[in-house]
Amino acid sequence: MVSDKKDNVFRMRVAEITVEVHSLYTDVKEMCREYLCEDKPDVVIVMTEEDIGNERKRYPDGEKIAAGYIETLAVYRKLAEAALDHEILLIHGSAVAVDGKGYLFLAPSGTGKSTHTRLWREYFVDRAEMINDDKPLLRLEENQILVCGTPWNGKHRLGRNKNVPLQGLCILRRGKSNRIRRVSAKEAYADVFRQIYRPLADREKMEKTMELMDEILRLPLYYMECTISAEAAKMSYERMKEEIK
Repeated sequence: MVSDKKDNVFRMRVAEITVEVHSLYTDVKEMCREYLCEDKPDVVIVMTEEDIGNERKRYPDGEKIAAGYIETLAVYRKLAEAALDHEILLIHGSAVAVDGKGYLFLAPSGTGKSTHTRLWREYFVDRAEMINDDKPLLRLEENQILVCGTPWNGKHRLGRNKNVPLQGLCILRRGKSNRIRRVSAKEAYADVFRQIYRPLADREKMEKTMELMDEILRLPLYYMECTISAEAAKMSYERMKEEIK
C-alpha cells in the first residue's frame, strides 16, 4: 500500500461505537473501508506527526517502516485508549464464531492460535466464521461480553465487521495430545494480563483497564494443549460450548 499524505477525515463503526478519524495518510481509511459510516461520532481521533514519531520509537526498525502504516498502528492505540470509556478493551488473540457465538484463543505470537482457529473453520465449514485473527475488541454489556471484529485483524486480514457474544476464553499451549480443562480466574490471570492492551502511561486508563479485565475473567476460562488436528477443534468446541446457556 502506498502512503499518500493528505488530510483525511472519515468515520467508522466498530464495537458499537462510531469513531471519527482525522488522519495524515490515506492508509488508515483504506484499511477501514468495510467499517465506514456517517453516524454521529462517539470518539474523535486527531493524528499528528508527533503521534507517528512516537509510534516509530516503539519498534527497533521503526524508521524503516512507511509512515502510513505506522499511522494505522498509532490510530488503533488511540482508539484502544478512548474505547475504555465505553467499556471496551483491546486484547491480542484469535476469535472465531460458530453458530453465532464467539470463542477467543490467547497465546504468545507463534504458538498456534491462528492455526487452531483455522482448524475450526475447516471443521465447521459454513457454521464458522472468523471474527478477528489478531486484535479484537471486547465490549462489556450488562448481560454479556461481545467479541468484535475490527480492521486490525492480522497480516492475513482475517475477520468480519461483526460482533458476537463471547462464549469462552481459552489459553492455548502446544502439546503432543489434546487436553482442555476449566481454570479459575486466579490461574488464568497472568496469561490474560499479558495479552490485553495496557496504557501504562495513564494511571486512570490503566485502572479502568484492570476493572474491565476483572469482568472478562468472569467468563468461562480454559487451558488447552493440542495438536494440529480436526480432533483438537472438535474437542475444544464441545468443551467450551456448554458452559454458558
